[in-house]
Amino acid sequence: MAKLEHVQTLSKHTGRVWHVSWHPKGHTFASCGEDKSIRIWSKENNISGSSKWVNKIILTDGHKRTIREVAWSSCGNYLASVSFDTTTCIWDKKSGEFECNATLEGHENEVKSVAWSKSGHFLATCSRDKSVWIWEIADEDEYDCAAVLNAHTQDVKKVAWHPNDDILASASYDNNIKLFKEDPSDNDWICFATLQGHESTVWSISWDKEGKRLVSCSDDTTLKIWREYLPGNNEGVATVDEQPAWKCVCTIAGYHNRTIYDVCWSHTTGLIATACGDDAIRIFKEESSSDSNAPNFDQIVCVDRAHSQDVNCVAWNPTVPDLLASASDDGEIKLWSFSE
Repeated sequence: MAKLEHVQTLSKHTGRVWHVSWHPKGHTFASCGEDKSIRIWSKENNISGSSKWVNKIILTDGHKRTIREVAWSSCGNYLASVSFDTTTCIWDKKSGEFECNATLEGHENEVKSVAWSKSGHFLATCSRDKSVWIWEIADEDEYDCAAVLNAHTQDVKKVAWHPNDDILASASYDNNIKLFKEDPSDNDWICFATLQGHESTVWSISWDKEGKRLVSCSDDTTLKIWREYLPGNNEGVATVDEQPAWKCVCTIAGYHNRTIYDVCWSHTTGLIATACGDDAIRIFKEESSSDSNAPNFDQIVCVDRAHSQDVNCVAWNPTVPDLLASASDDGEIKLWSFSE
């Protein structure tokens, strides 16, 4: 029987905790929330030899309002934060201590999500102002706006870069997911795919390890698995203008009772974790014998009272396969250990 065991509760934030982000090496994570602070946590060994996660650093001078999301760069040297104050802060430790060395402005409303490309060339942000911004990282601490993308018709909730390529996915209140990439002929960013199928707000998206599939979660209480089909694919899925087509190959329904706010697809185990408005955390596993064109995912764990209020975020540790972090409206961050 699969289990998700509670390891530790961290309750230093005041008010909602919106998000947690693991450092790429997995030894540290950052959290942010309603109290306008970013907290950085690391493991510390006790005298007894056991170890606990402790809050090592508090960053409070970057934003004037709620901090909605934090994200580590793939090199691990930079931390980005976005806020309801419309700005994005870039933090680094070049001086020996974490400092905000760049503030990016331009969004007209609350900034909801931030993500770094694996290549390190780009940063993406999205906002309630319906836009997605792509920032090109020029020299050190130089961030130039490379594109303002107005493909969505409503509040954009989430941005997520492909695990290997400079391809960006965004999810919106308009029920759609959009995929963007740079057009090499003129350096313009284009929307090359719109993923339609959810009946309400798409809150979050997460790529699988190869970037051939994407999972989305929605206010419609379902998860959807989307798969890429390249031009000339054996399945006969039609493609246009030599661009890949994306198709929903699986809808996971009947498990969540309320809005699913976040989803995280582990790149080490292939497990999918969800954060839900019914206060529960669930884990889904793909059946080993399932058809890649119509896969089946089973719920293998459900922790009903994972938090006392809405769960806002779930994040698998990138180097410790069984370690999951969650954040909630109840002001707490929890760490969990998965076992099968």
